[in-house]
Amino acid sequence: MDQLLALRVFVRIAESGTFSKAADSMNIPRPTVTKLVQDLERHLATKLLHRTTRRVSVTPEGAAYYERATRLIGDLDEMDESAGRARAQPRGRIRVDVGSVLANMILIPALPGFRARHPELHIDLGVSDRPIDLIGEGVDCVIRGGELADTSLVARRIADLDWVTCASPLYLGARGVPKHPSELLPRERGHAIAGYFSSLTGRAFPLEFHKGDEQILVQGQVVVAVNESTAHLSALLAGVGLGQAFKFMVSPHLQSGRLRTVLDDWRRPRQPLHVLYPSNRHLSAKTRLFVDWVAEVFAPFDDR
Repeated sequence: MDQLLALRVFVRIAESGTFSKAADSMNIPRPTVTKLVQDLERHLATKLLHRTTRRVSVTPEGAAYYERATRLIGDLDEMDESAGRARAQPRGRIRVDVGSVLANMILIPALPGFRARHPELHIDLGVSDRPIDLIGEGVDCVIRGGELADTSLVARRIADLDWVTCASPLYLGARGVPKHPSELLPRERGHAIAGYFSSLTGRAFPLEFHKGDEQILVQGQVVVAVNESTAHLSALLAGVGLGQAFKFMVSPHLQSGRLRTVLDDWRRPRQPLHVLYPSNRHLSAKTRLFVDWVAEVFAPFDDR
């Protein structure tokens, strides 16, 4: 039995809650994962995991073993990194998840520069706007906007992004230019909203308008709603309705005239943007390097 590999497999199963997720995230055949855990339990003469048809949980003995195993693996990884710092180039693979528009407009265009500086580092880039389980899915770090709901993650703030309210000239020509956010309320029936809905709740996020001490939240008549940022931009450009989007995202289309801003004297609070990683996982040197580079890449887009 490769006990170190068995330890790593056990830790990943304990964190993800399933054998299949652990196998997929570690790129190990599922029968191998099962055998490693069985061999480890046989070696220790104790049950580490309690298996049901839906989920795997740790036994009391497994919980104590997990705490010591994570410390041991963290120490071993740190030893390897310390010994390898004399190498000219860091190497390995980093799994990252980022929202669609952030990936396509900011991160991916900058990746050739990162690869030129660190040719032995390889990036697996998951592109989606859905919430993900970093530990369960074996992701090293994630870039997300909004307030932080999961306090178990370490967050590094990399930017604050301005919003604009906008629509296409085609839409505004047909529906008119609103002068006040109240004109967007459903009872007015004068305007349609190109909405963005939550992948968790299925409900469209409201438009937000702030002016001095006044605050207005508008659900509006959402005629089309999407849950992905690039598709939301496409809906605005197509003239489906009026909506709110990040300023950096629509700026090229404002300059070309394909979109126009409205209600410019009303503001929506800036969106904080963070790079996040699990607090209970050893932050490897390669991930730390990537996180520092991400902060550098997003700095020009910070509207603070």
